[in-house]
Amino acid sequence: MTDERQAVIWQSESTHPDLAEKAKEALREVVDPEIGLNLIELGLIRDVTISDEEAHIIMILTTPFCPYGPALLEMARKKVEDSLSLTTTIEVGMEMWDPTMMEEGAGADWGLF
Repeated sequence: MTDERQAVIWQSESTHPDLAEKAKEALREVVDPEIGLNLIELGLIRDVTISDEEAHIIMILTTPFCPYGPALLEMARKKVEDSLSLTTTIEVGMEMWDPTMMEEGAGADWGLF
């Protein structure tokens, strides 16, 4: 089985690398209660853009009707806002999640990789 995973590169990693790393660490604190993995491990954060005035997150959910979706979105927004001290907005991306989006090694406990 070949590993088809491809790392997501956020726009902010080239424009504001230090702040992007702070945002990533903050987002690692938000854990999906059903799966037990954080948003970064799951690959749910598809992009983060940062300007001098604000941050914007594009996030997807593991399932379209995830019962924890609204809470996870708000926790992600708040964690980034608090860590960067910038007004932060979040939107739900239309991309469908699949296990290949997970961070390398994150699916091992599930026997996926």
